[in-house]
Amino acid sequence: MSGGPDHAARTGAFFDVDGTLVGTTIVHYYAYLRTLNMSPLARRAWRAAFLMKCVGYLVLDRIDRTWFNRVFYRSYRSVAVGMAKAAAADCYRDVMRPRRFPEGVFRVERHRREGRRAVLVTGSIDFLIRPLAEELGADLLAARLLEQGGRFTGELDGPPISEGEKARRMRAYAEANAIDLSESFAYGDSIADLPMLEAVGHPVAVNPDAALKREAQRRGWAIETWGLDVGRERAG
Repeated sequence: MSGGPDHAARTGAFFDVDGTLVGTTIVHYYAYLRTLNMSPLARRAWRAAFLMKCVGYLVLDRIDRTWFNRVFYRSYRSVAVGMAKAAAADCYRDVMRPRRFPEGVFRVERHRREGRRAVLVTGSIDFLIRPLAEELGADLLAARLLEQGGRFTGELDGPPISEGEKARRMRAYAEANAIDLSESFAYGDSIADLPMLEAVGHPVAVNPDAALKREAQRRGWAIETWGLDVGRERAG
């Protein structure tokens, strides 16, 4: 990275969240919320049953990330809005914050020091990711669940923020904030993040799955490994 705040004033750094900045997923957040007030015995029973569902979710995710998001978020149908939002800070403290990748945090902070707008772009639910965005000083483009009568309907207020929708949201944000995407950075871990990486001049594949790794190598993109105690660059 080069250039001071003046050079970077109209550029951004866009980060996928799950698997890129943190070692957690939308499944972890949902399981936490659903079992928060259960007894230890009930929690174990619920998790055992939920684990069986996760096998199907994993298959679906590998087939189509957008489809998976739509199907998975229907699990929130009838969940009390007040309870879920009140537990967001605890979910961040207990589930997400301990699994943040130090190199990811450093990279967000470095981009901000250099004058770029840091933006989290995620298919996860907005109120669950907001504590992370606020702590990092980043803007947030995230999914939002529809509500009715104080409960979630299980439907999103728009297309799942995955694949091409991530890039569309980024472009809309860039236009609204006079951001030059050709001089901006983006970080993602999944082949589903390919459109968001293609949207910028400086794409970085972080902890890439096999498909994204092949694509990044073919295009000569930077490939990096971030973990709980490691962050290193690898040759593209």
